[in-house]
Amino acid sequence: MRHVADSFPAIENENVLVGLSEPDDAAVYKLDDERALIKTTDFFTPIVDDPWTYGAIAAANSMSDVYAMGGEVLFCLNIAGFPADFDTEIMGQIFSGGAAKVHEAGAVIAGGHTVTNPEPFYGLSVTGMTHPEKLMQKGNAQVGQRLFITKPLGTGIITTAAKLAGGNEGRAMRLARRAQGRPDLDPAHLDAAINSMLRLNQMAAQAAQIASVRAGTDITGFGILGHGSEMAVSSGENHGAGLRIHAADVPALPGVWEYIKAGYLTRGSQRNPSHFGKHVRFADSVTAAQRSLLWEVETSGGLFLAVAADEAATFERECAARQQDCWEIGEVVSELGIEVV
Repeated sequence: MRHVADSFPAIENENVLVGLSEPDDAAVYKLDDERALIKTTDFFTPIVDDPWTYGAIAAANSMSDVYAMGGEVLFCLNIAGFPADFDTEIMGQIFSGGAAKVHEAGAVIAGGHTVTNPEPFYGLSVTGMTHPEKLMQKGNAQVGQRLFITKPLGTGIITTAAKLAGGNEGRAMRLARRAQGRPDLDPAHLDAAINSMLRLNQMAAQAAQIASVRAGTDITGFGILGHGSEMAVSSGENHGAGLRIHAADVPALPGVWEYIKAGYLTRGSQRNPSHFGKHVRFADSVTAAQRSLLWEVETSGGLFLAVAADEAATFERECAARQQDCWEIGEVVSELGIEVV
């Protein structure tokens, strides 16, 4: 019987530093002793109404995987699909938003491919670069390191609230929702979530490089506990290490707790614990709302990093110098898996 790996003879290649066998955020190919290419791709359907903003968020999200590996973006290719009768002006606004965000990263869009699809989608194929010895990988966390994240959580919850309580439905539906005790969307909360999603992880990655960080990921569809589980399992295998997260120290976007209480959750709130729950233990003091936030999906979320204790002050200082937020939320411990306290 043939195994899946037998169909991919190129998996075993001395220059492939990160490939199909690792649960990392991007593939990495070593060019020489000083340079390694980072390659990733990502795309999704619209999560906000404004097409330019959607394109910019999708681009920031796509490039995030390069930053999560400790690299800088070189160039990108558009990946898109639209219905045959899709408005070309809106299509142009989506591409414009993506191009603006790539330009902000100091990179260029050099081409791409668009197909006909019943539902719009957009993203990027991204090529980046780093030094082979400066890679950040999920499996490099070691006991005694301190855990940081660089964006508050809650984008999935707030964009879901925007869909379900955004005020575009009829008056009768709004009254029915209010009668159930479910709040309307506060536009300021959506603005805060959008601003978070639009922020590149470039400055956070640069601060991490200066602080010699070699363990990390970014927080996207699996939520912090899903991506954290991948870190914990890989680091457990490599270094006998696990993660301890302090729930009360995890930052949340404005309005998140109100929307969790109202039940504005994504499918990820059930899917992620179903898939990763065996790796996670909760203290009795961790509330149901905190558990929901930690399991929920994020779009264009921040970096989740394990920083050596003697480099933590450097990391915080370099973040501050770049006007980049960061929060210490836990530590790497000898107990395997993730403990949330």
